[in-house]
Amino acid sequence: MAGKLYGIGVGPGDPELMTIKAVKILKECDVIAVPGKVPEETVAYRIAVQVCPEIEKKRLIGIYMPMTKDKTMLEESHEAGVRMLREQLDAGKKTAFMTLGDPTVYSTYLYLHNQIRSAGYEAEIISGVPSFCAAAAKLHMSIGEKDEQIHVIPASYQMEEALDLPGTKILMKAGKKLPAVKKLLQDRNAEAVMVENCGMENERIYYETNQIPEDAGYYTLLFVKEGGEA
Repeated sequence: MAGKLYGIGVGPGDPELMTIKAVKILKECDVIAVPGKVPEETVAYRIAVQVCPEIEKKRLIGIYMPMTKDKTMLEESHEAGVRMLREQLDAGKKTAFMTLGDPTVYSTYLYLHNQIRSAGYEAEIISGVPSFCAAAAKLHMSIGEKDEQIHVIPASYQMEEALDLPGTKILMKAGKKLPAVKKLLQDRNAEAVMVENCGMENERIYYETNQIPEDAGYYTLLFVKEGGEA
């Protein structure tokens, strides 16, 4: 009998934000997969092991998921990841794939999940706390009130039109594009609050657009409120 795959969201960084269900499933699984070449060095592993030390004794699999827009490279990495997961499932192993935040929000895991299901295997998604929810809580800020719209935008793509949208704009994964994002905001006299590495030891918060640095890590997001107030 084939094993089952679980896509587990470990939250944004604070291990205490992992759900009870996520920890329960991790304890039950035979194999733990993470996005990265060396499992123990991945952010997801370092978060989860703090509240679920049992995973240290389980079989760990690193699935390399390159940060690229090259379609050929992405397809090759997805196919390799699916093969590795299928090997475990065919052996009857309950397998967990850990990912930051929630698996349904800009997560590369979904590509693997959909291909595994299409191949006839059983798979389940375990929700995690999204980074923008944790960041808003850290800032004591409401993301949306009454009829206010909320827009989640990948900052690595074109944003000019997106910034014209009403309501709250959440710019995700802005690290590499930060200089361009900052200039665009300054040109529009738009105020933003930036949170880098929310819930992690190296967390940084900048409350004004002019304070935003020129460089930041991959796990960076910004809130831009309608009317120039963040």
